Amino acid sequence: MEHEFYMRRCIELAILGMGKVSPNPMVGCVIVHNNTIIGEGYHQKIGQAHAEVNAIKNVLENYGNAAADLLKNATAYVTLEPCAHFGKTPPCADLLIKHQLKRIIIGNTDPFEGINGKGMAKLKNAGIEVFAGVLKDECEFINRRFFTRIKEHRPYFILKWAQTANGFFAPTNQLQQWISGPEAKALTHKWRSEEDAILVGKNTVLVDNPQLNTREVAGKNPIRIVIDKNLDIPLDYHIHNNTAKTIIFNEVKTDVVNNIHYVQMEDIHFYLAQKIAYQLYLMDIQAVIIEGGAQILQQFIAANLWDEARIFTSKTQWTSGIEAPKISGETLEELFIGDDQLRIIKRIKA
Repeated sequence: MEHEFYMRRCIELAILGMGKVSPNPMVGCVIVHNNTIIGEGYHQKIGQAHAEVNAIKNVLENYGNAAADLLKNATAYVTLEPCAHFGKTPPCADLLIKHQLKRIIIGNTDPFEGINGKGMAKLKNAGIEVFAGVLKDECEFINRRFFTRIKEHRPYFILKWAQTANGFFAPTNQLQQWISGPEAKALTHKWRSEEDAILVGKNTVLVDNPQLNTREVAGKNPIRIVIDKNLDIPLDYHIHNNTAKTIIFNEVKTDVVNNIHYVQMEDIHFYLAQKIAYQLYLMDIQAVIIEGGAQILQQFIAANLWDEARIFTSKTQWTSGIEAPKISGETLEELFIGDDQLRIIKRIKA
């Protein structure tokens, strides 16, 4: 229970890096001496110090000359195995060894080939006691995007849509018509700020001319990804503005014009979901929200290339329209956001 208490604090810290560290994992670290937290830290931004570095720095700042002796008798809790290789920053395992910590408690081993047990081995070889697996499932859940990219060589895909009470996704007359309420819209923008990218099809852009940004909340704009086979979307539409990087998958050209990246694909509609998953993996895009249209969503469902679905259901009923995608999975959460019911489900893996 003592180990779980401190690991839960590590998880709370790790989540503070949401939307800022991709494609790195979110990591939190707590350093404990005689049942007292003497330092803590988390990975705050891609390319900057890792959680262990920030936690040790916190101890040094808090305790000055006494810090060295405290660290030699301290236990470090960390959600993910400390790295053992040189990346954008030096190995965290080396730092822990340098300060001669007594014990390291780990949530998950790191599946990345350059680490995967090597960090633990390095610590053990230096005489540090190492124990892994504390709140393993919880630690893996917060880094489900990272684990998916490393293990399955694709981004983590989140499907999101709104539907009427009787299962309609959009009107058939190609006119914009809101289904969910303002609270759902604000939450959707928060989600966008947490992920790398947002993906929509050409028809969604032509009908809605969406901005695909986070204007309802404080947070970064995601990369905009659009499927536009023949480049039919007019250049004065929002997706061509300079507020965010935009990737347009098409059959016409590969080019970069300011922040617009055109990526040509042959026979784009054959194995569309698989092709996009592979291209985005190569681009180091770790997590994507797919917001429509219905056909695009259904293609990813049919290809079994999805991880979560977040579905708003309003109280509104229409007499006709385009039917919402059909999906099944394990319900993670059901709640009301304003007047809309939100159901979050995950894909059941074989």
